[in-house]
Amino acid sequence: MTATIGILALQGDVREHAAALAAAGARAVPVRRVAELDAIDGLVIPGGESTTIDKLLRAFDLFEPLRDRLRGGLPAYGSCAGMILLADRILGGAAGQQVLGGLDITVRRNAFGRQVDSFETDLVIDGIEDSATSPLHAVFIRAPWVEEVGPAAEVLGRVDTGPAAGRIVAVRQGPLLATSFHPEVTGDARVHRLFVQIVRDSL
Repeated sequence: MTATIGILALQGDVREHAAALAAAGARAVPVRRVAELDAIDGLVIPGGESTTIDKLLRAFDLFEPLRDRLRGGLPAYGSCAGMILLADRILGGAAGQQVLGGLDITVRRNAFGRQVDSFETDLVIDGIEDSATSPLHAVFIRAPWVEEVGPAAEVLGRVDTGPAAGRIVAVRQGPLLATSFHPEVTGDARVHRLFVQIVRDSL
């Protein structure tokens, strides 16, 4: 059975995530309306600007329905800003910024710095096929990191070199997955394959 995975199409790399999901064997569809949210087996929340996505979710009347579906067990994968939106707690957020929640983590917004501080590195990520022998090339753009992980969440990966060595950049909690980085821009679909498997296991 082919999983139908929505991509929140309010901001961010929608086409790139769609291509990665297709490479991972899923059917990808854009989500901008509640009716589209009701028709999916899982959801990708792309990067972008987390405060803008929060405002757009409310403007499109998607915030509460999406939060309800997440609480009901909808699998979701958040990259960069998507990680912030899936976190239960946020540091450095804008005044009035809301999160969808679901991951028992505290995320620091823009932790790695501004756009000029964007960087790339190789990572070993638990649950990613062959990453111990073939590390995942990760692209960080104005990225958050996970400051704290509660008992319900699991750390999958950390940066292991440079000034940010030891910082948590990949986590999972049940059907929820999040990364600080943007796997959709590298042509490596292994993170998306992991998420597609999470979605299939939930069906």
